[in-house]
Amino acid sequence: MANLVADKSFDFAVNVVLTYQKLLAKKNEFSLFGQFMRCGTSIGANIAEAGDAQSKADFIAKMYISLKESKECIYWIRLLNKTNYLEENEARNLISECESLSRLLTSIIKSTKNNLELKK
Repeated sequence: MANLVADKSFDFAVNVVLTYQKLLAKKNEFSLFGQFMRCGTSIGANIAEAGDAQSKADFIAKMYISLKESKECIYWIRLLNKTNYLEENEARNLISECESLSRLLTSIIKSTKNNLELKK
């Protein structure tokens, strides 16, 4: 499961970077676009970091950061759409991809927590 979420988060980050490049080509709104870029690429970066976690608790913490970043990313996508920087279809696709990541991350966090509880 961890490889699936790593692959999906990497693919999502690629889409975020490509979307960011398109946005910059249209307008020079660095603040909004930068926030979107940072949280969208941070999801996968934290998942990658979780791969070398020092403990299960550290793993859960990194995955939880990724989950929070995915929620933030959805916010920025919605804002970029409602302020006419992102078209509806593009925003919908990015949100769908990000929500899929959120569901995977939630599942991983829950199962890891459950496994920790069983070992106690």
